Amino acid sequence: MLRRDLLVVLVTCVALVTARRSPQADSTEKWLKSINTRYSDNVFEDALLDVPDLIRKYRYPVEVHSVTTEDGYILELHRIPHGRDANNVPNQKKPVVFILHGMITSSADYVIMGPGRGLAYILAEEGFDVWMGNARGNYYSRRHVRLDPDSKQSTAFWRFSWDQIGNMDLPAAIDYALKVSGQERLHYVGHSQGSTSFFVLGSMRPEYNDKIISMHALAPVAYMAHNQSPLLQFLAPHATRIESLASLIGIGEFMPSNEFTASFGAKYCHDGSAFQPICSSIMFWMWGSNEDQYNATMTPVILGHAPAGLSIRQPVHYGQGIDAGEFRRYDQGSRLANFREYGSFTPPPYDLSKITAPVYLHYSDSDPFAHVNDVERLYRELGRAIKYKVPMATFSHIDFIYGINAKELVYDSVINIIKDYESTV
Repeated sequence: MLRRDLLVVLVTCVALVTARRSPQADSTEKWLKSINTRYSDNVFEDALLDVPDLIRKYRYPVEVHSVTTEDGYILELHRIPHGRDANNVPNQKKPVVFILHGMITSSADYVIMGPGRGLAYILAEEGFDVWMGNARGNYYSRRHVRLDPDSKQSTAFWRFSWDQIGNMDLPAAIDYALKVSGQERLHYVGHSQGSTSFFVLGSMRPEYNDKIISMHALAPVAYMAHNQSPLLQFLAPHATRIESLASLIGIGEFMPSNEFTASFGAKYCHDGSAFQPICSSIMFWMWGSNEDQYNATMTPVILGHAPAGLSIRQPVHYGQGIDAGEFRRYDQGSRLANFREYGSFTPPPYDLSKITAPVYLHYSDSDPFAHVNDVERLYRELGRAIKYKVPMATFSHIDFIYGINAKELVYDSVINIIKDYESTV
């Protein structure tokens, strides 16, 4: 059914559009002509480089760290310890900002748009010690001390959702970043699932609130009763059955990282391709539409890094939340299984009142995943939340990461808030 829906989208787009150049192509070329190695200067090369090599290409310092969770997942963290053009003194203690990506992506989200546009680069230039997490199961964290992600006999590696990412990945990653940096507390930024995972952490491991100076939820996702994503709306009524069927036939991974999307992007989504508008339409169908903020020239780079791989339980968990209208733990599929796991016949809700760290909800009017009504409910249940609505009515879900004006509309506010906290330390 899902493949058929995608085919309908493709055929419709072919019928409706003709080849055109990305509206942002001219400005992209001006960047490349005027500034050496400041912005992405080769979309095809950047699509193929992994995150550490991409950071090195643009002459930023990078460190690769590994941390093992209490249940054996080996996570890869990427660190930019200082800036390139400013605040670039090595081995200087700086405030830590920890960033976590959304559901189908990775740490690449915060660098692929290039220096001056990627949030990690901007933070480093502003004087922060930047740590980028990678959730279990994605391209960079596809390892375990004993479980095999590619096993044909068992899907045990993939039996997790963002519940475990928040409850186990984040504590391990945050503790490690603090230990290495020599700091006691840090600032947290999470996009979409990166925000969901934090809400899990703060409610299930409330002691971690004391380690957070400020938390910034970009496109905050918790309650999803008003969700307008076609993919998640399709999954929602059948979510638990889909996971059970997938497990029965030995499928645990969803949208794995592979060379297909990178190859597809390079061949069909570049400027001048007759298929580029189709590529953009698929992106809009999945993540929300806002053509004015989407730089189609960068599509090959995005598709070179996403999807990055995830467990089928991650979108299923969101589907369960949509269907139930609640923000609660993963439904194990039966009353008995839930009782064994939680001591109750239904999954318990996350107690958001336990989140005492100051939370800033950066949201928008046109986000299909983080609807304003759901954000409002989240705001009411959080203890110390402040809302920041993006001053652009059409700003959508992926614009928080790939938007042309994401820096001016979102990142500058985040950085100013963080600096205000740091000025009082």
